[in-house]
Amino acid sequence: MKFLHLTGFRYNAVMFSKMLSTLFLLGFIGFMTTLVACDGLEERPLPTLVSTISAQSTLPGPTIVPTFTPQPTAEPTETATLFPTAITIPTIPPTPTVLALMLSGPDDFGTDRNPLTGEVVAEPGNLLRRPLAVKVSNSPPSYARPQNGLSQADLVFEHVTEADITRFTAIFYSQTPTDIGPIRSARLIDKELPAMYDAALAMSGAHPVVSQRLHGSDIGDRLLRSHEVGFYRTEEDKPWEHTLHADPAGLWQAIAAHGEDRPPEFTAWMTFSSLPPPGGVAANRIEVAYDTYTLVEWVYAPANGRYWRWADGEPTIDANNGEQISAANVILLTAVHEPDKSICITHSEGICSGWPIEIQIWGQGDALILRDGKLFSATWLRENRSDMFTFVDAADNSVPLQIGSSWFQILPHYYDNPVTISP
Repeated sequence: MKFLHLTGFRYNAVMFSKMLSTLFLLGFIGFMTTLVACDGLEERPLPTLVSTISAQSTLPGPTIVPTFTPQPTAEPTETATLFPTAITIPTIPPTPTVLALMLSGPDDFGTDRNPLTGEVVAEPGNLLRRPLAVKVSNSPPSYARPQNGLSQADLVFEHVTEADITRFTAIFYSQTPTDIGPIRSARLIDKELPAMYDAALAMSGAHPVVSQRLHGSDIGDRLLRSHEVGFYRTEEDKPWEHTLHADPAGLWQAIAAHGEDRPPEFTAWMTFSSLPPPGGVAANRIEVAYDTYTLVEWVYAPANGRYWRWADGEPTIDANNGEQISAANVILLTAVHEPDKSICITHSEGICSGWPIEIQIWGQGDALILRDGKLFSATWLRENRSDMFTFVDAADNSVPLQIGSSWFQILPHYYDNPVTISP
């Protein structure tokens, strides 16, 4: 396993000495001393998915966070050209100050708090219905974006497909958007995610063998396809496969018709806290590079305590309301990605040349949790099929999420330092 490369840090005595000299000249020794003193950093190095924690953004543009001091403009780079315009954080009213709150089990959530976000819900009756996992397109951008409904999802999972493009599985539970789409086909990961949240799966379809796997699993009775109540085709001028949308109220009717609309049964509950855990590293701007097709960026807004999302240089917008997507937590999670060679999806002259990717989100792996403008190293756990992801630190203490929605960036284990973080 490779280790995290922090700007100003090397696990090499000579390089460390040189870097200290440079940092002294820049007047940053006090900052770096504080960073090293953060709880757990020396005992548990951050996972290798991070390439840089820098004092200067690699992208051009004005200051993002008011306390950030702009540095001299560097020569343009290939990465910089992806973001030719300034990034502006939306103006949102500050989050009201609340007393410290810790939620870690069913007794803490009661009947009006959402176990997927920790929030008190406007309509507690919504928590008595089964969650919906909906497969949402993200490529190509001209047809897939802006998507509908993502701002009202409790959880969103972004993962790669066979072509290294990304696709979303969004979990809807506490809220009911007016429209969700465009809806595309499921992947092998969608045999796992609905099981974790006791959800139904809404999809346009799947490869025949993948479909067999889904139907043969414990979620087989709660699969919703495009012929079901709730699905419809838009009249947009785009390829047919990008025109499938759904009214989620209709999808819940379809679940009821299956005899599967009941309150979910959660196991291994996530922990939430209104206050961050001790330690952490400043993380106000994060870039996540999915190969060459999608570059995701999250920018923290201290005024409201949320991270705001961009993709390929453009704000990620919910077409339902025109609002930019944000999340209280961004979770960078590594998992083994292996081709399932028992399923052939492309072949030529009788020889298979393409297989679906199985994303192994069971057991445990490395994670970085971004909340409250800080980054925390963690291990993700999923010991049983019905367990949702939980997170622990190096001492096996629970790492709590901030109360609110979460976005999971699932990254292949073979990516080499795909994440860049700026304080």
